[in-house]
Amino acid sequence: MDIKRLSLLRYRLVTSQLLPICQKEAFQFFEDPGNLCDITPVWLDFCMLNKDQKTGVQENAEFEYTIKFLGIKMLWRSRIIDYQPPERFTDIQLKGPYKSWVHLHILEKSHEGTLMRDEVSYKLYLPALIVHPLLIRKKLMDIFSYRAVKIAEWAEKMK
Repeated sequence: MDIKRLSLLRYRLVTSQLLPICQKEAFQFFEDPGNLCDITPVWLDFCMLNKDQKTGVQENAEFEYTIKFLGIKMLWRSRIIDYQPPERFTDIQLKGPYKSWVHLHILEKSHEGTLMRDEVSYKLYLPALIVHPLLIRKKLMDIFSYRAVKIAEWAEKMK
């Protein structure tokens, strides 16, 4: 996992993980927004607001959550764009803690199963620049590390 600074306020997080399951199974897991609860750390106080919505991940689907960001509970609204099953989809932040957030989920066939990659480009609001190195960067690393563990546990059960 790596986070690189692209400009004063823009960063890019990249992570990858080999899953011992087929691409189709992996994609089905990620296109169910309800699974986000299972792979999100408890300390984020993540709550899906439209969990009764029958729509899964698909082009232009929108989802609303609340999260606790740096101790403050806030709304996060996202939209799915570039939906290409079973290879990839992208969600963008419409409302949330970042000035912008674009999260590309990539699932590639591999001899060992599926190579899952996350590429997140995000931009901070200027005041957040001060806390990025000590808080935001660390929290993002913690979140994606936690996700990796939970996703690995789920994939092992699917084998």
